[in-house]
Amino acid sequence: MARICVLGGGLVGRFVACILNDRKHEIRVVDADLLSDIPADIEVIQSHIELETLPEMVRGFDVVINCLPGRIGHSVRPTLLSIEGLSVADLAFTSEDPRMYEELAKEHGSRLIYDIGIAPGLSNALLMDAQCRMGPLLSAKIWVGGNPQEPDQEWSYMAPFSPSDVIEEYMRPARIRRNGHNVTEAALSERHLVSVPEYGQMEAFLTDGVRSLLDTIDSEELLEYTVRWPGHIDRYLSGKDTEDELIEAWKFNSQRPEFTWLGIEVKDRDTTLRWDVIDEGKDGWSSMARTTGLVTVEVAEMLADGSISKNGVMPPEILGEESELLQRLLDAMQREGVQIHSSSGE
Repeated sequence: MARICVLGGGLVGRFVACILNDRKHEIRVVDADLLSDIPADIEVIQSHIELETLPEMVRGFDVVINCLPGRIGHSVRPTLLSIEGLSVADLAFTSEDPRMYEELAKEHGSRLIYDIGIAPGLSNALLMDAQCRMGPLLSAKIWVGGNPQEPDQEWSYMAPFSPSDVIEEYMRPARIRRNGHNVTEAALSERHLVSVPEYGQMEAFLTDGVRSLLDTIDSEELLEYTVRWPGHIDRYLSGKDTEDELIEAWKFNSQRPEFTWLGIEVKDRDTTLRWDVIDEGKDGWSSMARTTGLVTVEVAEMLADGSISKNGVMPPEILGEESELLQRLLDAMQREGVQIHSSSGE
């Protein structure tokens, strides 16, 4: 049993805390809001995160999980990594590269694995595994999205995590690779239809999800697309809604059926590898909370039990560098009911 502190009790943070609690770890959750729908044996601290008091708040814990929204999630990283020997599982999606704190982590014997969700996260691990098996690649493409199972006459969308992070994702330029060159293109560009297993035609567009893969994967092409129902992005681009209106309109409705799909296609000169990861939620938890959170849970346990003990700041590709770690992750997700299908062909 490990002592694990979860910073942020949103949809994903709450799921992570409950699963780790079910696995008999000692859990503390810190959130600015009062969390009422959480097991009584989880310690809950209602508090804003203050850098001055953060070291005391996480003192004595084996692992800290950063589930804070991107805008504040980055600010806590140097404080956490300055704590001697601390392990951090980091889910905060930020434009800043956490590897800027590599030397700080090594100085204090601490470690942080970041972007540990479904994409980035599981997608990175699968691409690294493909590269280890296939060598240099011609193309690597990722499609991912969490959406209602049926479109509607409004946004055909509800945010499974912080709506402000979704807005930031729509605005942040996409760093990608084309023809062997790293370039930056506008988010929401290269719109195209994609066939989603069991759901049919949806719309995909570039977003800034490749990130650390630009440094770790030898591929002529590296692209990530976010997937939505047709019409969603047209409405967003109309610019008629303020950020506050978008946050209100995209509130998550736990009673509405939804699903998450991750599609990956990797090619070398002779072979094409394909993965499809699909989840439709379970036991009252959303599919995005599950697919994201199960990766986070497994990484937290790998840090707690010493399966990952290297000091420093590491991207999720580390999970694909060792086949045992990747298989452990895939097995854990499938045991929880996540569908993972793979295929290969010429």
